Amino acid sequence: MPSMKQWAVQGKDKDFDGLVYQNAPVPKVGESEVLVKLHAASLNYRDLIIPKGMYPFPCGFPIVPGSDGAGEVVEVGSKVTEFKKGDKVATLFNQGHQYGDIDIPATQTGLGGVIDGVLREYGVFNEKGLVKAAKNLTPIENSTLSCAALTSWNALYGLRPLKPGQVVLVQGTGGVSMFALQFAKAAGAIVIATTSSDQKAEKLKKLGADHVINYKTDTNWGETARKLTPDGAGVDYAIEVGGPGTLRQTFKCIKFEGIISVIGFLGGVQPQGEPTILDTLSSICTVRGVYVGSKALMRDMIRAIEANDIHPVVDEKVFTLEQAREAYEYMWAQKHFGKLAIKIN
Repeated sequence: MPSMKQWAVQGKDKDFDGLVYQNAPVPKVGESEVLVKLHAASLNYRDLIIPKGMYPFPCGFPIVPGSDGAGEVVEVGSKVTEFKKGDKVATLFNQGHQYGDIDIPATQTGLGGVIDGVLREYGVFNEKGLVKAAKNLTPIENSTLSCAALTSWNALYGLRPLKPGQVVLVQGTGGVSMFALQFAKAAGAIVIATTSSDQKAEKLKKLGADHVINYKTDTNWGETARKLTPDGAGVDYAIEVGGPGTLRQTFKCIKFEGIISVIGFLGGVQPQGEPTILDTLSSICTVRGVYVGSKALMRDMIRAIEANDIHPVVDEKVFTLEQAREAYEYMWAQKHFGKLAIKIN
């Protein structure tokens, strides 16, 4: 049986020692499945915390890590109708989330958590778990769409669609925030970005950010952000990736009837000083947890990416499959800007 190289998370370990690089058989294709030769993958914060035992959603060990991948179809099962050999595809994060709101069964279908992911040379996926890749993007760029991009798209379009002229707040320079900035600018929105360095601030401005606030030198950046909005009314959408470390400031700048999309907890998980449920009443806003998005939303997003020729922000350092552990360590040290990619084939 032909073999391939893959990574596997064998168990929880604080130093990524549970990540093992190994030989494995190339998986066989079932009647409703597609065999993909994976060309590229990209990492998310979620990939880093699964081996550390910090991930709050279902996962099991051993598991091939990574949710975000892109490649080429090399074989299809007898009942596959959506794809053919040679098609360029990208993976869907929650394989069972096809359309509408996510439900409990769909949360049990996360790639790289419950189902074997993309850090391998070949992968078999149900045809429902793939989408046609964006025609204007390279394999590395397409590999960044599954989680960060779709999460951002859901935050801006999943509950109440973003309108031109509205104001979006993005935090930092990670993948979710960079996609939100790009999608917002493509929609004609105003973007306020926060960052920790002047160097990153310049990059954010080049990407189209209308205002950039250094949260290290301006610890009360929430009020500053509010002052930058029309009539000081506040931001319509906040892409909240910091959690307890930033949520209090986010509440200070959210507009009445605005939406705070809670996506991460990069600022830690300690609740001291964190807003309470009653703050949603005094601020008259919606606080919404976002768990990526459906296949239908991903198709919409890819059409927008093609129509506006949006190209993901990818860190200049690209790792090989063999260097995946180094990529984990690089991202954990927060050395990346935008998405961190791994070239596979």
